[in-house]
Amino acid sequence: MLMKQSLYKIFTDPIHGFISVPKGTVLRLLDHAYIQRLRRIRQLGLAYTVFPGAEHSRFSHALGAMGLMQKVIGSLKDKNTTISHDEHQSMLIAILLHDIGHGPFSHTLEHTLIKDFNHEMMTLALMRELNSTFDGELETAIEIFTGQHKKKFLHQLISSQLDIDRLDYLKRDSFYTGVLEGSIGLDRIIKTLRIHQDQVVIERKGIYSIENYIMARHLMYMQVYHHKTVLSADKLIRSVFKRARDLIKEDYNLFIPSPSLKFFLTQNLSAKKGLSPEMMRHFVMLDDNDVLICIKYWAQDKDPILNDLSLRFLNRRFLRTTFFNPEKNSGMHEKLQEKTSTFLKKNRLPFDQNAIAYYLSVHKTESEPYTFQNHSIWILEDQDTAVEFSKAAEARHIQALSQPVVKHYCVHLKEVSL
Repeated sequence: MLMKQSLYKIFTDPIHGFISVPKGTVLRLLDHAYIQRLRRIRQLGLAYTVFPGAEHSRFSHALGAMGLMQKVIGSLKDKNTTISHDEHQSMLIAILLHDIGHGPFSHTLEHTLIKDFNHEMMTLALMRELNSTFDGELETAIEIFTGQHKKKFLHQLISSQLDIDRLDYLKRDSFYTGVLEGSIGLDRIIKTLRIHQDQVVIERKGIYSIENYIMARHLMYMQVYHHKTVLSADKLIRSVFKRARDLIKEDYNLFIPSPSLKFFLTQNLSAKKGLSPEMMRHFVMLDDNDVLICIKYWAQDKDPILNDLSLRFLNRRFLRTTFFNPEKNSGMHEKLQEKTSTFLKKNRLPFDQNAIAYYLSVHKTESEPYTFQNHSIWILEDQDTAVEFSKAAEARHIQALSQPVVKHYCVHLKEVSL
């Protein structure tokens, strides 16, 4: 007796349990090199240097988001929302591919390799290339991804204040970092999701789950995404690559073991006029391993600054992050410049202004857990009326979370104090 062949391939995910990937176009995309590359890119960049469990990949997030999308679509269909087979499959494709434009260590080096660039640009360019490869099967997925589809709620599930991307990464990042404050009630949010007048809304009974979701997002930014040591690690690795690029400009014979990384470091590339086929070809060859192998080699380089910066990164001797009030610490940077110069000179390192900049810089973080002015979350009060979330909830603390949280910080040598 012949056994019936399964229409799905099953994956096991620690967050969502079993994920069924439909055979055909979706599974072929999952097996494509552009998606498989995401296995070699950490979801949280350098957060693993602070949270030992944060080793999860962009691939696990993409697959998990697709599994979560299946649950959401199933729940919406149970509530008589009309979603065709083509729209269903296209939603799975759009969410599966939504991160393929990320580079090594996710956001860490996003603006280092190409000027005037963000990962969304590369994602869309790669989706269009795949659409050609798959004979137009991604056309609807691209319409949904770019907000051009006639059903606006489909795009909202991909990108909005309450989208599948955020729901998965909050739950996943909380789990792998061990930061329980970031955990959210996924099941209740899914069960209370509805479509009202072509817009994603939440039933009134789900309002407290949404409050928790907004607060969890705020806490994850404070405790994980903008953790002070993660910020210092980001600065250090960017300094490594700035030094490498500066040496190349000076015709220094720098060994770069990654051919694709060499392409980006040796050319002054900009995405202002679009992404060339050559830029795309080299970009999809990059992952975390390219960066790490270069740093391992550069830790033995003869250039003293590149050697020092690379060794600091490999041995986790990071710089220090100090948060400050710019109004109260107006002369701080000048004092740190002088102390940094003295330290570098004492340790027989170059100590001019260019050298100091590798070890000292001022930045700011900005996060906004909820934006109710433009891309609001809507609560369904009754069958005919949806209200903006802050008006449906006890608005004072929700409106407070809608204000951008701006924190100024200085990254400097640990050996140099304020």
